[in-house]
Amino acid sequence: MKRRAFLKNTMLSTVALGVPTIVPSTVFGKNAPSNRITVGMIGTGRQGISVNLQGAFLPAPMNAIKNPGLLDVKDAQVIAISDTDSWRMGEAKKIIETHYGKDTAGGSYKGVSTHADFRELINRKDIDAVMISTPDHWHVPMGILAAKAGKHVSCEKPLSLTVHQGRDLVQALKKYGVINRTDSEWRSIRSQNHAVELVRNGRIGALQRMEVSFPADPTPVPGQPDMPIPKELDYNMWLGPAPYVPYTEKRVHQPFDLKTRPNWMRIDTYAQGMIANWGAHYFDVAQWANNAELSGPVEVSGEGEFPKSLWNSMINFKVHYRYANGVEMICIQSQTSTPSIKYIGSDGWILVDGYPGTITSSNPKILTSKPGAGELDLSQMLWDKVDFIEAIKKKRPTQEPIETGHRTISVSQIGLIACQIGEKLHWNPEKEIFVGNNAANAWLTAPLVRKEWLL
Repeated sequence: MKRRAFLKNTMLSTVALGVPTIVPSTVFGKNAPSNRITVGMIGTGRQGISVNLQGAFLPAPMNAIKNPGLLDVKDAQVIAISDTDSWRMGEAKKIIETHYGKDTAGGSYKGVSTHADFRELINRKDIDAVMISTPDHWHVPMGILAAKAGKHVSCEKPLSLTVHQGRDLVQALKKYGVINRTDSEWRSIRSQNHAVELVRNGRIGALQRMEVSFPADPTPVPGQPDMPIPKELDYNMWLGPAPYVPYTEKRVHQPFDLKTRPNWMRIDTYAQGMIANWGAHYFDVAQWANNAELSGPVEVSGEGEFPKSLWNSMINFKVHYRYANGVEMICIQSQTSTPSIKYIGSDGWILVDGYPGTITSSNPKILTSKPGAGELDLSQMLWDKVDFIEAIKKKRPTQEPIETGHRTISVSQIGLIACQIGEKLHWNPEKEIFVGNNAANAWLTAPLVRKEWLL
């Protein structure tokens, strides 16, 4: 009962908490001393620190290109961070203050506050926007509460665990009128958006089929015995809206480690495995190329393996989708597959192989084609963090609103459901419901997150 009461507490007030007050840039408008958007980071793990905060250079063949992190964006300033792991939060604080200290006369900066409870952060009046980089099961509750508090929201992908959760998040963002972005660099990578540009501009004729391949996931591990909770981890808060289970390291993340991929990504209570993790990237560009980014397939079937272990996310799957315009999409993940997407049209094909991707085609002339008058030109896409901050300053939509990210991850979710049900399913993307299959529709609101976090 203590845990339930704690989780149901209303957001704490800034005055009661006594947190330091920094006047937000929105108060000063154009006359702000720095004219920066103040940002609160929720989640300071591997992705939060290494990518979302510091930015990262892309792998070969684009390893000279950096995807900027929030610290690289001059119009943003990170002033607060929150995490359930105090060690990780401390590491992030040192990185941020060292970075900003370089610009001060004395070389020192101490303007970043830490919050064990993310609700303290989102209720601060001096924060304009939040970057959510937590485990997936927290994305929707945090996004909704941040929107209620009037914060602009950038949220890591995959956005949700169920279709209805994702729709709840989209509705909250619209209701409270905040700028929002699905945090993914995929649309900014030139090989990926160049392929979309060429397909949408008809360079391979009519699009007929898309073949998507995801890399293998690590071998599932067996269950571990219950373990003492590390002193630096608030495990109750880490679980949050998820059902209570005893702590074990392979359920959460490696202690004192910001490099290893977290364990929760392979457990269906907190995430949905490769079909969601890679699907959030590849299904996004696939739907974009098919001009269906605000819609979805109408038919789905598939099969996959569901390990009976602690790491129980679906592996070794093959999923088939069909869109209303007749375009088909096949997605395969196996122990030998590598990341790629191939667009096949009536007059040729385009392949983007690997990450970030080398682009080839059936005819080299396709790749040298330039957009004509009235055609789609995606060569000037902004990087994700830059786009989010600029959209806030200019009060415009982002390049990948959460509505788009929700539609993307819905493709992953209905594919997962088709594999779980073991039947061909008919999907109505407008109503976001399976046609004539109550068993499948029950999975759209799987009881993985307690409803009080979504209200």
